[in-house]
Amino acid sequence: MILCAGEALIDMLPRLSKADEPSFAPVAGGAVFNTSIALGRLGAPVKFFTGLSTDLFGVKLEEALDASHVDSGLCARSDRPTTLAFVELCDGHAKYAFYDEGTAARMLQPADLPAPEALDDVTALFVGGISLMVEPCASVYEALALRESPRRLVMIDPNIRPSFIKDEAAYRARIGRMIAAADIVKVSDEDLQWIAGEADIDTLAAQMMAQGPRLICVTRGKDGVTAYLPGRKHSVAANLVEVVDTVGAGDTFNAGLLAGLNDAGHLSKDTLTDISEADLLAALTLGNRAAAITVSRAGANPPTRAELD
Repeated sequence: MILCAGEALIDMLPRLSKADEPSFAPVAGGAVFNTSIALGRLGAPVKFFTGLSTDLFGVKLEEALDASHVDSGLCARSDRPTTLAFVELCDGHAKYAFYDEGTAARMLQPADLPAPEALDDVTALFVGGISLMVEPCASVYEALALRESPRRLVMIDPNIRPSFIKDEAAYRARIGRMIAAADIVKVSDEDLQWIAGEADIDTLAAQMMAQGPRLICVTRGKDGVTAYLPGRKHSVAANLVEVVDTVGAGDTFNAGLLAGLNDAGHLSKDTLTDISEADLLAALTLGNRAAAITVSRAGANPPTRAELD
């Protein structure tokens, strides 16, 4: 069982009305939410934890989770509003304006965390996204990752949004602690340079691995992904498709990677480091193929396993 913990929100996606007027369509989203949806569609056993509103948008999020076979039973429900993210597309790339003050997802509290025994069936924890950038929820997700790290595999995708970070020093300190506790870190090349500075990617990945992770995956958009393990690295080319937009691309890759590791029996601390080249390449390829389908259609709409077979 994989537990995804992080934000769930409504992406307000730009559309044209039937009268050709600019408008926005509400679509269930959020980086960690998207990863959980993609995992469910890929047939991996998955649970989701977040602060979930009981408003009409929260109901929409819960319905989307149910439809993709994601267990939302651990979510902390409240009558606070749902986070909204208005999306602007520029040459196929998404820019966001977040409305997040006082929301159900952001105002998560330590008392909302699931008890350790409620996670007995969980083998891996995935965290990341904007939930790590704002308080109080950021400290709650950090506490969950640090609490669970000794007994299960932890993966983090910081998914850096510089404009969303209000206290850069505190955020950098938090990310540093979480990277040190993680087994897998997925970053884009831009994320890696934001975190670690200006240098070549191989050097920065090695420096990050020295902090504690066993596997680091660096995605480079159309140039594919490179995975770093102690003493070795492996690269997989991207699947070239006609890009509609990039919303949810990295989130879907994360799901494909986790699903592929789960398929091969390597979703644990004990087996990850010794993963064979063939099994790792298969997991990276699954992530790339799933992400390619997501970017080929509007919004974060990950593929099912049947679409990939």
